[in-house]
Formats: sequence, structure tokens, C-alpha cells
Amino acid sequence: MKGKILKGSGQTKEDVMKTKLVAFLGVIVILTAVFSHCRSSAPEKTTSRKEAAPNPVRVVRVARERIAERISYTGVIEAWRQVTITPEIAGKVARIYVNEGDFVRQGQLLAELETKTLELQLKQAEAGLAVARANWEDAQRNLERMERLMAEKAVSKQQYEKIKLAYEAAEAQLHQAQAALNLVRHNLDVSRMRAPFSGVVASRNAEVGDVINPMMGGFAPNAGVLTLVDYSKVKVKIDVSQEDIIRLKKKQRAFLRVDAYPDRFFEGEVAVVNQTADPLSKKFRVEVWVPNPKFLLKPNTFGQVIIEVNPHPEAVVVPQSAIIEDKYVFVVENGVAHKREVKLGLQNSTKVEILSGLQPGELVVVAGNFGLTDGAKVRIEGD
Repeated sequence: MKGKILKGSGQTKEDVMKTKLVAFLGVIVILTAVFSHCRSSAPEKTTSRKEAAPNPVRVVRVARERIAERISYTGVIEAWRQVTITPEIAGKVARIYVNEGDFVRQGQLLAELETKTLELQLKQAEAGLAVARANWEDAQRNLERMERLMAEKAVSKQQYEKIKLAYEAAEAQLHQAQAALNLVRHNLDVSRMRAPFSGVVASRNAEVGDVINPMMGGFAPNAGVLTLVDYSKVKVKIDVSQEDIIRLKKKQRAFLRVDAYPDRFFEGEVAVVNQTADPLSKKFRVEVWVPNPKFLLKPNTFGQVIIEVNPHPEAVVVPQSAIIEDKYVFVVENGVAHKREVKLGLQNSTKVEILSGLQPGELVVVAGNFGLTDGAKVRIEGD
């Protein structure tokens, strides 16, 4: 069918539609060209990747130092010396001059018994000694006179022997009276209880008015008047196995650790190594002595004893934290971390001996080494 001719134009309706479509497509082409020109003329953005920042690490310098294997046991801390203050004679407690926790000096008076009876006995003994001395002096003069007469043959031998025997009896009585006096003085002296060494009063076991009998002291857990301890040095007794006893000897270094000071180790030494096992436990008794000048270690508390065995005095040593996978370390050179294989020797809780792979003076990574790669750039932080 032929299209209709539009009035006054000479064109059909189809021709008009085609003309409009061509014009629309022309506009789109022009806009696309303009847009492409704008894009081509815009400056290009940089697409290069930013370089990665260095990894922060902490390092230590490899050094030679002493390292040793360590064995550990738990024991009870005991005072270096402990004594129960008890008089040598029975009597009633008259005075106690100290209390629990007091520090006392050697020779200081701690307590004393009633001494009224002893003082009366002292006067009696002094009088008895005076009588005995007078008798002895008289017998001595008689003997001297008799010796002169004997020399002149003015007396018989029987008379001389009689005077000599009287002198010897008087001399024996003098010694007896002196001994009796010394005994009373000794009883007076021991009724005053003094500190045999400097230390701390651990317990007060009696009160004023109590009667003390030293012969019965062993039947009470806290016998006597006072208990005095010296813990300027302490000892720890431990029972070790048969495998460990062959590795221990006197003078080996030992350390004591207590819960009150978890980050501190008190240095001492092995002092006693018993070579005979206990018949029941089959363990060997070992004693460690530790100086305690500031009295930080308290008696009758638990402590961990660490004994060094098989020491290597000049070993190449690094911290445990430097070791990766039990055989690698990272060595830092010129800001770059290099992974290096090492051979391990002795180890303890903090340090490791390096048998090969490192030299003293090199820097090894001890923090920031997990996840680090060989050849990675690093930044050293801290000390």
C-alpha cells in the first residue's frame, strides 16, 4: 500500500519518519565522539603499587655466655639454725623479755627463772667455802710446822703422817666447797636464758609463772620457753631420683624460686648429697643452701629448687624466642631479615645454645619473627 502524501509537502509519512531516525542517530554519533575525545584528553591516573612498609622487629646481639641444663624439684624452706631456748635446770619462769617476731642479738637476755632460792644457796656456798678455806690454811700451817720438826727429828713419823693426812682432808674439803659454789653460780647463770646466736623469735612457748622442767621438754612440740631461728641463710631438703643423683655434686649452682617473688631467683649451692637412698621411697636426700641476708625467704614455706648440671661456660647463646620451628632463626643485615638454619645444643627455660649457624655479634630477631619471610625488609624497634 502506498503511503499517504502529506498535504503541502510532497513527502509521504514514511519519508518523514526515516528523516527523523537518521537525525537521531547522527546526534548519538556526535555525542559518542565528543565523550570519547574527552576521555582521551583526560590525564591518566598512576596505577603503580605503593611499596610495602618494613616489618617492625626486636633483635638481640648473639653473645657467648654460660648455659647449663636445669633440673627442678619442690621442697620446704627451713631456717639455717633453730634452737629451743630452755634452761638447764627446772624452775619457774620469772620474766620473758621478748615476743614473737623480735630480732635478737647473740648473747641478748631473753628470759630468766626465779632465782631467790639460788641466791640463798649462793650465800650458803660462799660461807661453806670460807670455812673450808680457813680449815685448809690451818692445816697447811700445821703441816709446815710438822715438816720442820720432822727435819729436826723432833717428832715421830706417825705424828707427821697424821698432820699430813689432816692437811689433805682439809684440801679436799676446800675443793668440795669451791665446786659447790661453782655449781650454784652455774645454776644462777643458766637460769638467765640468752640468745646463742642472732636470729628471730619464732615462737613463745611459755608464760611468766610456768614451771619449766628441761627433762620433760622433748614431749612437747614447742618445748622450752622460746624458739629462736636464724634464717640469714636457709636450706631446702629435696628427694631426687636415681637418674638425677648421679648428676649432682657439692658446690653446684642452685637457684630458689618462691611464689612471693615469681620473677626473682635466689642463688645458692648444693651442700649435701646423700649417696644412700631412702629404703621406702628409694629417693636420695639432697640439701641446698641459699643466702638470705635480707630475710626475704621465709621458713616453713614451699620453694622451687633449680639445680644447674652439665654447664657450658662459653657457649654461643640466644633467647628461646629467637628459634623458629626448632631449627631456624632470622638474622638482620642492613635492614633485611635472612632466614638461617642453626643447630641447637643445651636448652633451659629462657636460653638456647647454638652449636652452628651463628657467630657472636650477629643480630637475631626475637620479636616479630613469626610470619616473617626470608629477605623481608625490617625496622628494628626497642633496645
